[in-house]
Amino acid sequence: MFDNLMESKPKKKKSGPQVLMSIAAHVVIVGAAVWVTQGAAETVKRILADTTMVFLEPPKAPPPPPDQPPPDVVVSANPPPQGFQVVLPPDVIPKEIPPVDLNQHFDARDFTGKGVEGGIAAGVVGGTGPVDAQVFLEANVDDQPTLISAGPNRYPEVLRAAGIAGKVVVKFVIDTTGHPEPSTIQIVSTTHPAFANAAKEMVSKSVFHPGKIRGGAVAVLVQQAINFTP
Repeated sequence: MFDNLMESKPKKKKSGPQVLMSIAAHVVIVGAAVWVTQGAAETVKRILADTTMVFLEPPKAPPPPPDQPPPDVVVSANPPPQGFQVVLPPDVIPKEIPPVDLNQHFDARDFTGKGVEGGIAAGVVGGTGPVDAQVFLEANVDDQPTLISAGPNRYPEVLRAAGIAGKVVVKFVIDTTGHPEPSTIQIVSTTHPAFANAAKEMVSKSVFHPGKIRGGAVAVLVQQAINFTP
């Protein structure tokens, strides 16, 4: 029954120009698709490059500073003891008010009565070193400093030749070893400026027995006169 089928519409054969146009259209479509795909791939690469996560190592915290002692603590290999000073009455009661020395060191914390007698507030518990930080007046020590050997007396030649005599009053601190502290040497008065340097040199090279309180050596502020005779 169906041995012979009838074609509803006969197929038309494409002409040569139509075939060429179809091929060209397909080539254009495929080329456009390839170009668009390449552009998308480059865009994706740039996006990935821009969004790449980089893990940076955080900066290391600086090491903590070493423990520093308080500024008022005496740092020494053999520090003085922590304690208090004792005010001793003078052997001879003065009849006049002594002059006030503004250079004299005074710390009220050294007279609290707490700690070891003879120590200072800035000392260290268990310390046995000398109390170098405290400077005493000659009137406040048990044993005043005494001269062992004087430094050279270099008389200024110009004044010696002229026959000019002089006198220099010098103030300085004698430490616990019996040596004058160079930074404390001060000229109180002089009869001639040329004698000043000679007096300083003589004092700086002198040696003393140190002043003492209760048998312990202490620093003492002294004032002495040096005479120059041609």
